[in-house]
Amino acid sequence: MPAPIRLRELIRTIRTARTQAEEREMIQKECAAIRSSFREEDNTYRCRNVAKLLYMHMLGYPAHFGQLECLKLIASQKFTDKRIGYLGAMLLLDERQDVHLLMTNCIKNDLNHSTQYVQGLALCTLGCMGSSEMCRDLAGEVEKLLKTSNSYLRKKAALCAVHVIRKVPELMEMFLPATKNLLSEKNHGVLHTSVVLLTEMCERSPDMLAHFRKLVPQLVRILKNLIMSGYSPEHDVSGISDPFLQVRILRLLRILGKNDDDSSEAMNDILAQVATNTETSKNVGNAILYETVLTIMDIKSESGLRVLAINILGRFLLNNDKNIRYVALTSLLKTVQTDHNAVQRHRSTIVDCLKDLDVSIKRRAMELSFALVNGNNIRGMMKELLYFLDSCDPEFKADCASGVFLAAEKYAPSKRWHIDTIMRVLTTAGSYVRDDSVPNLIQLITNSVEMHAYTVQRLYKALLDDISQQPLVQVASWCIGEYGDLLVSGQCEEEEPIQVTEDEVLDVLEGLLVSNLSTPVTRGYSLTAIMKLSTRFSSVNRIKKVVSIYGSSIDVELQQRAVEYNALFKKYDHMRSALLERMPIMEKTASNGPTEIVQTNGETDPSVVETKHPPPVTQSTNQATDLLDLLGGNDMVPVIQTSVPTKPASAGGELLDLLGDLSLSGGPAPTPAPSVPTSQPPFLLDGLSSQPLFNDIAAAGIPPMTAYNKNGLKIDFTFERANPNPNIAVITINASNSTEADMTDFVFQAAVPKTFQLQLLSPSSNVVPALNQGTVTQVIRVLNPQKQQLRMRIKLTYTHRASSIQDLAEVNNFPPQSWQ
Repeated sequence: MPAPIRLRELIRTIRTARTQAEEREMIQKECAAIRSSFREEDNTYRCRNVAKLLYMHMLGYPAHFGQLECLKLIASQKFTDKRIGYLGAMLLLDERQDVHLLMTNCIKNDLNHSTQYVQGLALCTLGCMGSSEMCRDLAGEVEKLLKTSNSYLRKKAALCAVHVIRKVPELMEMFLPATKNLLSEKNHGVLHTSVVLLTEMCERSPDMLAHFRKLVPQLVRILKNLIMSGYSPEHDVSGISDPFLQVRILRLLRILGKNDDDSSEAMNDILAQVATNTETSKNVGNAILYETVLTIMDIKSESGLRVLAINILGRFLLNNDKNIRYVALTSLLKTVQTDHNAVQRHRSTIVDCLKDLDVSIKRRAMELSFALVNGNNIRGMMKELLYFLDSCDPEFKADCASGVFLAAEKYAPSKRWHIDTIMRVLTTAGSYVRDDSVPNLIQLITNSVEMHAYTVQRLYKALLDDISQQPLVQVASWCIGEYGDLLVSGQCEEEEPIQVTEDEVLDVLEGLLVSNLSTPVTRGYSLTAIMKLSTRFSSVNRIKKVVSIYGSSIDVELQQRAVEYNALFKKYDHMRSALLERMPIMEKTASNGPTEIVQTNGETDPSVVETKHPPPVTQSTNQATDLLDLLGGNDMVPVIQTSVPTKPASAGGELLDLLGDLSLSGGPAPTPAPSVPTSQPPFLLDGLSSQPLFNDIAAAGIPPMTAYNKNGLKIDFTFERANPNPNIAVITINASNSTEADMTDFVFQAAVPKTFQLQLLSPSSNVVPALNQGTVTQVIRVLNPQKQQLRMRIKLTYTHRASSIQDLAEVNNFPPQSWQ
């Protein structure tokens, strides 16, 4: 067989390929020749073939068929063969393949080889791809080489020990004796790898961290020698002596000094020397300074040293390199909470970074600027941030507007300034603000009684200029509806009042109703504002006409509002002035139901809060206590249907009022009775204001069941699981009537043990049609946090063929999937 081509010839040939297909053809042809050579056990050219195979692997072509050939080269006695064999093993093998275990014996033999370079190859391979089994088997040899006097082997053994510790942490103590003399080595390579080994051990074991804290003076001495030593061509990089070793030592000092007073005290002086003596004109020096700053901030350093570190970051902000500026802003953002005053000194430089062209620097500068805002600089900082809001890219506007709102709410020097600032944001970035900004500003305006005339005048002017910013238009509409009389009467004292007539105000609001820029929500605000002005303006007939027009609007929400307002004008005109009077001052902490608004990263998040129930009211014998007796006494919690609907309603109707009317028989609901002394489960009222009654309902594959079948009335239960709370079972009741007469005044009531919580929604009807021509549906939600077997007692009341019927039943055969 002819001799295979050399590696350099293969490279030259592949580079001459003009297309990808031509290159693939060359590779496939050469791979076929290599396979043939491997099959013939050609020892002469095995090394050359594996080298070519590794080059193909680097180009992305499959080379797995050369794995065993690598092992054969490793077993060879020739150094050149071993070198290619170990290189191939590192590239083609990893611990997921069992083939690598065949290397263990070869590596062990080579670790004890008489030639240091062969030992070095074995250490490199073990440190690169050794599995946990290999590390356990060969850790003793590595530890032995770590104690050798040969610096070439010691540095490789130290790095190999790092890999062994990562794979098998329990072997860490084996290397502890060998670390005693590592830092006394003069060779920088050994020092560097020793520091890496010590860092790894300290990060993985608190005991090792405490043990190595005694080495702080020795590390300080090494670092001092590095910064004080003269020029050394062997280690010099841009005029700095071995910056790589300096950075490694600084990282180890940071770990050793964290939360330790004595160690921190021992390294304060050397950190100050590094911070003041390091050259900053080259990137090498900046890297050392950055590590120094991180170390100062992490240990228990002196206040003066921390100020020095922040000043270094301030100098970084003036650097032309964008990466250095970004690193400085990120580091200042981390330290601003602990060293606020020191960071404040660089406020002007930070604000200048808002004008940077780099978007990542701009974002970091914006976040840091908001972190620097306080009561003393609020006016100046807001001026800069509002200017930034005007000119920034759309991707920044939402976060910037959110930050301005929060800062203004926290540090506003006056209510007028607060209102002006929020209005400026709505004017420039109204389309990007959070959903809660409109109600928050309305609340602020409502509570600022002395500013009503000024605010409504400013907002009216803003409407005349621009109606494209919907949140601004919504707030303006609300204010004009509330305080339109102040606008027309010209009572503004803060600035020169404008002369506006009632018709001009109504023209503006009507223009919003017909504008293509207005969203349905904005039109709702405008229509409500016009309705409110019917009690503040004299143009009532014009307002009636506008409201009546929208009674047939294609927008269902707008139509509903208009129909209700028309009813106010016609049937309830005597109540109109009371219903539309000015809103009272709103409490800041007021919340609807058991939810409160929690601010999380610029978004509102409803979270359930613990509700305190009023003390139970003593109640005389009534229908509620009768039901408790009927259903078995003290261990059951009743949930009783309050009233029977006179027309069909959706299953997702209003929540059951557990403390309201208690109707146990057919016919109209009685007068409201006193409260039932039962504690109310908080989940029943969750999300009344902010989320639909049902979350997404997902079928859970639970078989249906028949709960009641008697006298022609059949009650079937079907089950679903509420999402996202798997502890809530949603049971749908389907009542059918197989008799020849309708069952009227149908009422379904239920009770469960006290370990459960139950919510019964309104039924779809109170009439069960005869001959199975229809069903009455009703939804029950059962909360079962303890996953206990579900039991339920039901009470059925209905009228059939002019006679009133009541019946009780107990349901205990619920399928396990419904409660597990």
